[in-house]
Amino acid sequence: GSLCVCEYLSRMKNIVVLGSTGSIGENTLRVAEELQSRFRVVGLAVGREYKRMLEQAAQFDVRHVAVADERAAVLCRAAAPENVIVHVGDEGVAEIAALESADIVLCAIVGMAGLRPVLAAVEAGHDVALATKEVLVAAGGIVTEACKLYGCKLLPVDSEHSAILQCLTGAGNGQWDERCVKRLVLTASGGPFQNKPDVDFDKVSIKEALNHPNWNMGKKVTIDSATLMNKGLEIMEAGWLFDMTADRIDVVIHPESIVHSMVEFTDSSVIAQMSVPDMRFAIQYALTCPERVEGRLPGLNLADVGSLTFARPDAARFPCLGLARKALDIGGTMPAVLNAANEVAVGRFLGGLIPFSGIWRTVEKIMSKHDIVRKPCLDDILEADRWARKEAE
Repeated sequence: GSLCVCEYLSRMKNIVVLGSTGSIGENTLRVAEELQSRFRVVGLAVGREYKRMLEQAAQFDVRHVAVADERAAVLCRAAAPENVIVHVGDEGVAEIAALESADIVLCAIVGMAGLRPVLAAVEAGHDVALATKEVLVAAGGIVTEACKLYGCKLLPVDSEHSAILQCLTGAGNGQWDERCVKRLVLTASGGPFQNKPDVDFDKVSIKEALNHPNWNMGKKVTIDSATLMNKGLEIMEAGWLFDMTADRIDVVIHPESIVHSMVEFTDSSVIAQMSVPDMRFAIQYALTCPERVEGRLPGLNLADVGSLTFARPDAARFPCLGLARKALDIGGTMPAVLNAANEVAVGRFLGGLIPFSGIWRTVEKIMSKHDIVRKPCLDDILEADRWARKEAE
């Protein structure tokens, strides 16, 4: 629990947003705008969408921006006003993450591309609000050890992990006693196919897979939700965030997405965190934790909701959940391999190259071929990631 201990806000916080043009990034800037007396945006970074980023920079008077794609960065430099400094490439994104003026860095970069910027932020002594679950999935041990070494806080932005943090800390000072916790329960919407038992996963269209019933997310995360791989990744992430073994982390299907997750304590009582499905709740709590701040978030009326339902996930229909648990049990470099193979497979599905069911078939095949490094260093993890991507392609 020590990684998530927070201090009450005593002054305005300077924030850097990595992945500022995605859904999480845009919502983070909405929160910053709604709480502008508390937050100042000092850095922005994107992969390619520099035009929207420059609009954001103008709105929030940001002087430091980064573009990972070097060709797009050249165009960005040509289009940027004189007072905006454009940092170039992956190195430039890491420079933004390590900005001396920053207090907290919110990482919403998709996939393993978020790993180096997160480590750069931590090594600069900045707290990290993490929306990129792949960072902890592939390199959880390295990231959490770095946080301990540099005295940084690691705060979850996923709604599920934010819910668990809120259940554990309540209205207290951000600390909890791990001995009082029996298990964590992650909720899952079930995605677009949960209530369609007759759907043929070999014939699912891209449009159908992207039609999430509750959340507006990026394409990769939305496909992970449709396969339930996102829940498998979240089990791994929860293990690192809250120092829990896999057998103490469960998943339950909750289509309404009102209960975002639960904690069962040793006396068998359960505390749940609830809100309407809006990512700003988790983002705002990560930025203000453990303080509760009045913003412009919508209220929850349970009478209007009517009923809440829960069910066990169907492991046979959604093999990704079992593959993720297997990777976590094996450990070493296997989680990085699962993550990399899944990223490639999702990309190939979105490109129309493989069927929906080809996602988990690809992941399973690559996992079966991998020679595991049991106690990996960062180079081992990056090599496993590179190997898995090449094999998956």
